[in-house]
Amino acid sequence: FHGTKFTTWGESNQALTNHMHSFSESRVTTLCKRNQSHRWIVYNQSHMSRTFPSGTRIDSSNYSPILAWSTGCQMVALNVQTPDDALLVNDGRFRENGGVGYVLKPSILMMTEPRTTHLEVKILHGSCLPKPKGLSFGECINPYVKISLFDCHDGKEVNSSQTTNIVYKNGFSPIWNFEDSFHFDVKNSSVAVMQFTVWGNKSSLSKDDEHIASASVPISCMRQGIRSVQLFDENMTRSGAFDFASLLVLIKFEQSQAEI
Repeated sequence: FHGTKFTTWGESNQALTNHMHSFSESRVTTLCKRNQSHRWIVYNQSHMSRTFPSGTRIDSSNYSPILAWSTGCQMVALNVQTPDDALLVNDGRFRENGGVGYVLKPSILMMTEPRTTHLEVKILHGSCLPKPKGLSFGECINPYVKISLFDCHDGKEVNSSQTTNIVYKNGFSPIWNFEDSFHFDVKNSSVAVMQFTVWGNKSSLSKDDEHIASASVPISCMRQGIRSVQLFDENMTRSGAFDFASLLVLIKFEQSQAEI
């Protein structure tokens, strides 16, 4: 590939298909704010785009890849040394293809407008939830689940979160309130990702809740019905105490998620 400087979409679309643009995260946000998302999608149908974190991220934190994915960018670079929410979302996206390092671009980004849907989620049951950091000693945990949707709409990131009730002193087989339903309006189901994060509640007000395990699942990979969600540690691996950690969830869609 031959890297070239971006000037206008008109010039870019006339360039050879092996010519590629690179954009910083701030440029991604700026272009989307200027209502240029559709023109960028069209450009990425025949050319390549790469995005990368801002140089001001001296702590190696990450930006959300959702916005870049929504414009069809093929290479969205992140700081892989920092296991934050953005990297967990990225990990969930690439588990879609068995973790081989790439996934096929959603067909909707080669055709028309983003597909929307309404999603209902119920957290039913947990199994073999480990203690924080996989420790084998300590008190029983008080788990609850945070469900987060990472989405985008009209060139802006749209994130929302909801949490279950706390189940006290039961990490082996916690059961949540079956009557609690969590509703999400998904604006761009081809790139949106849902994250399930299990936290351990601390009874002391002076201590922060502890991260137990998590999993990120692309909306396009979710299916209706009762499903088992495998959970991962902070490094996105399943070993030791995390071998059997999972959540049982009920998924309902307003419409089918089958690709065109």
